[in-house]
Amino acid sequence: MKLARPDVFHPRIVLAGSPQHPRGRREDAGLVAALRARGLHARWLSWDDSATGSADLVILRAAEGPAERREEFLGWTRTVANLLNPPAAIAWNLNDRYLGDIEDAGVPTQPDEPAQTALIFLGGRQSHAFTESGSAEPEFDIWDVGHAALAAAAECVGIAASELLQARVDVNGDRLVSLDLIAPSLGWRRLDADVRGLAQRDFALAVESALHRLGLGPLSHRRP
Repeated sequence: MKLARPDVFHPRIVLAGSPQHPRGRREDAGLVAALRARGLHARWLSWDDSATGSADLVILRAAEGPAERREEFLGWTRTVANLLNPPAAIAWNLNDRYLGDIEDAGVPTQPDEPAQTALIFLGGRQSHAFTESGSAEPEFDIWDVGHAALAAAAECVGIAASELLQARVDVNGDRLVSLDLIAPSLGWRRLDADVRGLAQRDFALAVESALHRLGLGPLSHRRP
């Protein structure tokens, strides 16, 4: 574990849950420890807690809520200094037409079919996959569908895929069923302990990379 140094800037990171689940999903219980192992300190708050406004980085991990709060939620995404995923990606993904945008980009969809496999991308890179029964190892062509969907989404929003901290691509065979860029369930509890540990390390590394990209890395702001 990296020890904190008083002369180094330590970004204030919030893992944002929903009003119903202010500490996120039960499966996310290991994220604080995974971040701490990289020398990063985070705390849980509901997205509508005013204290999120003072955070250096906010990672949305749960966004359940009544439909009448949708505009309030979207407004909140635009007030946070550094939100992951970016507000534009969240707003685009909330629009029911997002699948049509991806299909227009040449990615085959099949929205009325049940998902068979969930593909997880962290920091724009493939991390792990799972099914209802546990972890999975999809063939390359299935991962290709996930990469294509992520690239199409990033292009629609006008960002690089690497700017998407977290993404879940649900597929049925070689067709896209759905894409979640808002606060995707990452399937931690479906992975065995070793795979989960490596995947949560991937998450922490992606957060670390995002901090450096945003000029918020631990070595970005030396104190006098």
